[in-house]
Amino acid sequence: MIGTKTLMTIAFLCGATVALASTEKMISQKGKVFSESELTIKVGDTLVFVNDDAIAHNVLSMSAGNQFNLGSIKPGNSTPVTFKAAGDVQILCAMHPSMRMKVKVTD
Repeated sequence: MIGTKTLMTIAFLCGATVALASTEKMISQKGKVFSESELTIKVGDTLVFVNDDAIAHNVLSMSAGNQFNLGSIKPGNSTPVTFKAAGDVQILCAMHPSMRMKVKVTD
């Protein structure tokens, strides 16, 4: 089952306590598909790409502000990506062009 883990950071500014939250969400890759086809997250959130498949995948994005190329992720391995800019992000597998997902990153 894919779950969500919330990490909390407490900052002390001028005597006030401010809670800053970031979320970590697991995205499975199995059967040459991502476990989510569309997703909305916030700036600073992390997606962990978990290869639950029997073959390698290469997850990447060329979307401005959130560009990455995770290289070959072998079966059983996982790689995190933290999203740094708001906007629409197109994610795909360079090895399997039909593997695509959309991530909307909000402020």
